[in-house]
Amino acid sequence: MKLKPLADRVVLKQIEAEEKTKGGIILTSAGQEKPQVYEVIVVGPGGMVDGQEVKMEVKTGDKVIMGKYSGTTVKLDGEDYTVVRQSDILAIVE
Repeated sequence: MKLKPLADRVVLKQIEAEEKTKGGIILTSAGQEKPQVYEVIVVGPGGMVDGQEVKMEVKTGDKVIMGKYSGTTVKLDGEDYTVVRQSDILAIVE
């Protein structure tokens, strides 16, 4: 099964948390902080949204930061994905 976002929506996948600290200490899963960085998996076509032209600024493979409580989480083939509007993305990580 595939996800195909509509309009200005973007499908994201959260990047895994670090298992070690910079000092080399291995963290348990309870001690790992979930990162706010996501990878863009699929981008919608953009177009007219609420009467305004929306140009898609992100592309597949970009690393982005989004709001903590943004989007809708879906599970597909055992993987968790988050679907957000492009306007919920705060920044592209370069």
